[in-house]
Amino acid sequence: MDPSVRVYRSLDEMKAEEYRYWQSRPVHERMDAVSEMTLAAYAMKGAAPDVPRFQRTVIVLQRPRR
Repeated sequence: MDPSVRVYRSLDEMKAEEYRYWQSRPVHERMDAVSEMTLAAYAMKGAAPDVPRFQRTVIVLQRPRR
């Protein structure tokens, strides 16, 4: 990650830059970040991260190819 400080003129400009950054990252890095944020949220709430989850896939959606 780039440790530089950036100054934005607007919130929209900042959001657009953040969106471009995450779109440039491979899927596995984005999924790792989601997992890390989920565990941090559980830690802030004081909840255990090993909560029950679905035991099987509920539905599979096919996305149209671009």
